[in-house]
Parts: sequence; C-alpha cells; structure tokens
Amino acid sequence: MAKRDFTNIPLVNKKGEKGRFEIDIDGQIAFMEYMVSKQNIIYLTHTEVPPSLGGQGVGSGLVSKVLQFIKESDMKMAPLCPFVAAYIKRHPEAGEAILAEGYSIG
Repeated sequence: MAKRDFTNIPLVNKKGEKGRFEIDIDGQIAFMEYMVSKQNIIYLTHTEVPPSLGGQGVGSGLVSKVLQFIKESDMKMAPLCPFVAAYIKRHPEAGEAILAEGYSIG
C-alpha cells in the first residue's frame, strides 16, 4: 500500500495526568501517549495506530508531528516508546537535538 502524506492533518494535544497526541485519519485515531516531568521533559511512552492504517506511514507521520511540536515548544524529550526510538534512529535530524540529557539513540 502506498504511503500517504500526513503533513496537513492537525495534531491534537489532549493534556491530562497522562497526555495524548492524536491524529484523525478518516475517522480512525492514531495516538501517542506521554507524560511531562517537573523538569519539563516530555516522556513519549506509547504509540498506537489502528491495524487498518498499518503500513501506510501513519505512525511515522505522527512521530514527525510530535517531534516538531516538542521542538517548537522548546522542550526536551525522552523516547521510551520503541517505535519513537526507532524513528529517531532512522531520522536522527528529527530528534537528536531535542533528546533530554542522559538519553541517546544507539
């Protein structure tokens, strides 16, 4: 299945005790859960894409949007989610500059 361009789909930030970034693709929600520390570090903990959207680049599009949000918010992040860590390993320019101190992608 061909990859789609998700750059124009808005990212929704649902704040709460556990935050959640969402994108709506044709009525289906892909999301990334996060927590923010007192030091203003955003811990990216879990990414999920509906199975029907798998393999279309939805997860990568979501990660890209979240990393851009973090950069624009002048925050640092810790990629605890394996999918996010793998994305940054493939695209170091997208996330290495915003890694929290003590975190690396090896």
